Amino acid sequence: MAEHEHVRVAVIGSGFGGLGAAVRLRREGITDFVVLERAGSVGGTWRDNSYPGCACDVPSHLYSFSFAPNPDWPRTFSGQEHIRAYLERVADDFGLRPHLRFDSEVKLMTWDEDELRWLIETASGALTADVVVSATGPLSDPKIPDVPGLDSFPGRVFHSARWDHDFDLRGKRVAMVGTGASAIQIVPSIQPEVGRLTVFQRTPPWVMPRMDRAIGTAERKLHQALPFTARLRRGLLWGIRELQVQAFTKHPDELGLVEQLAKRNMARAVKDPALRAKLTPDYRIGCKRILLSSAYYPALAQPNVDVVAAGVTEIRGSTVVAADGTEAEVDAIVFGTGFHVTDMPIAERVVGVGGVTLAEAWKGGMEALRGGSAAGFPNWLSVIGPNTGLGNSSMILMIESQLNYLADYMRQLDTLGGRTALDARPAAVDRWNRRVQERMKRTVWNTGGCTSWYLDASGRNTTVWPGTTSEFRQATRRVDLTEYEVLRKPAPGTTKPASVPSGATA
Repeated sequence: MAEHEHVRVAVIGSGFGGLGAAVRLRREGITDFVVLERAGSVGGTWRDNSYPGCACDVPSHLYSFSFAPNPDWPRTFSGQEHIRAYLERVADDFGLRPHLRFDSEVKLMTWDEDELRWLIETASGALTADVVVSATGPLSDPKIPDVPGLDSFPGRVFHSARWDHDFDLRGKRVAMVGTGASAIQIVPSIQPEVGRLTVFQRTPPWVMPRMDRAIGTAERKLHQALPFTARLRRGLLWGIRELQVQAFTKHPDELGLVEQLAKRNMARAVKDPALRAKLTPDYRIGCKRILLSSAYYPALAQPNVDVVAAGVTEIRGSTVVAADGTEAEVDAIVFGTGFHVTDMPIAERVVGVGGVTLAEAWKGGMEALRGGSAAGFPNWLSVIGPNTGLGNSSMILMIESQLNYLADYMRQLDTLGGRTALDARPAAVDRWNRRVQERMKRTVWNTGGCTSWYLDASGRNTTVWPGTTSEFRQATRRVDLTEYEVLRKPAPGTTKPASVPSGATA
């Protein structure tokens, strides 16, 4: 292998997961690491998603790191610009800037079985690393459906995560394709200025009121002066959501009352019975992510908005055609059609033991030991990996649990000493995932009667964690070496890495 710059750890991505990993590494005394970012600034999905109305649907004081509290959140549910600014401050406050490598998209990561290192080829050059922390996130690569005729559409086309800020929507005829978490924020934000808005809805979402408000100066000063009040607030927000988990994971029938509240939310704004019928889901609430908005339904009831209860099947010139035959002539098409979650493109670029790509290893469905380690990919850890998503709480809680696991992983490597790698045993990965999938069977995500982005092409839920955040934190508290094969750099005169029995240190 040609000589390249070498680092102890390479972190991929600079969103919450990547920056959190960087902070944790520094706290563990590890400074020999880089954060590889394909864009020109930090922020991840909160940098990429800058569409009108973009905001978080998790309360601000819970959607932030426990080790980096922010007493100055301006709203209970903060907007994209505030979350992105928060991440910039985290990079500054924790001294992460020297570790950041911008415009360094990872093209290929290849495991060197002889040297027990990863060779990483990026847009800015190549390097090697003992450990890779993949924090690219599931909401990073937009998905645009392959619609016949789209290539010949004469107007503007863009995804919600790649908003075209140079295009003036005022007075234009706009098609909004999709009715997910992004769309319900975009629709009320652009409805007052567009000439006509046609919303193409394959499946209606359940929408609850968004209890958002400004956080006053006095309230913020209280959190600044008495930090325990902010911790208490965070704890209450967390506790309420922990109590809700049982309904999602064990007793979906208990969600009927929540459905009635959602229907009342709709009825208050939508008086037209025909429109209400279009907007009423036929599946159990929670099967798809419950969306929060107090402005979505009022916007749909406006005279310049049409709701087409069918997906887009074809584009003919400037006309969008739906599955039910409805046609709409438009000047722009906005896709709010989600991301490559269960088929992440990064998996094609990770080449493990025996030249097998992560995409090949996951062709039957994503799976990783404790959400982080994939068999055949030594010293490769994923943040927000398979079955670590949440349906009702803050992903930051799951990220911090995985950072605990990363910290202990690095300690174990130090204890083992020398050029060492840990490769998750297939039996351990299988055992973990069989337990996860068994628990998944009775959850609302699997029994609620919907098709969601939580499910992969085979209908398997490889996305959501079927338990509480407390359970996951306990499960990732420490690394169990019996779940790994310990690899060592071969001794002189040998050709393959030595394998150390489970639990051994030499």
